[in-house]
Amino acid sequence: MDKKIQVDTFYRFTQVSRETITSLNKYENILIEANKSANLIGNSTINNIWIRHFLDSVQVIDFIDKNYKSLVDIGSGAGFPGLIIALALKDRKMPVKVKLIEKSPKKIKFLEQLVKELHLDVQVINQNILESPKKIVADVFVARAFKPLKIILPLIHNYLENWKKIFIFLGKTGRNELYQASKSWDIEYKQRVSITSDDSIVIEINRLRKK
Repeated sequence: MDKKIQVDTFYRFTQVSRETITSLNKYENILIEANKSANLIGNSTINNIWIRHFLDSVQVIDFIDKNYKSLVDIGSGAGFPGLIIALALKDRKMPVKVKLIEKSPKKIKFLEQLVKELHLDVQVINQNILESPKKIVADVFVARAFKPLKIILPLIHNYLENWKKIFIFLGKTGRNELYQASKSWDIEYKQRVSITSDDSIVIEINRLRKK
């Protein structure tokens, strides 16, 4: 898709400022350059970053309450969705403290560069949450392209505390993962079709209990 069409589509959905569009252009340039030596995103998505990654990540912004204080992105990778959400929150002047958790030192270096270049007040944490999990407290948690639901749900149940909402981005297998999970978990959630792919869904978990 043509770059201008992508940017226009992103703008129509988000109505962000020109300053934020400029920041995202900078993000895109840094990402493309870094991807030459680090496996940050699939090469097939390089020409579709604004839709495939930026717009896909930002689609939950309208469901984050203005009174929330903190948001944690689990397995942030190239900054999706956490860093994009952080830019949108800044654009809306919502003082939500964002933390990015990532296990790869190479990706941590990239995220730290981005945070500095984009002048964001975002904390980057180098941690493998599955190997050395500690209790993590936040109002909102997000996870995109992280792990299957059968791994994420026990993690939520055992190690995430005091949360109000959890957003999980699921791909083509998402609906089946939810069906399988419902056998073991009592999940109170809302399900939305992704705005970037009819095959994908985003679930908003509001309560989780082991059956």
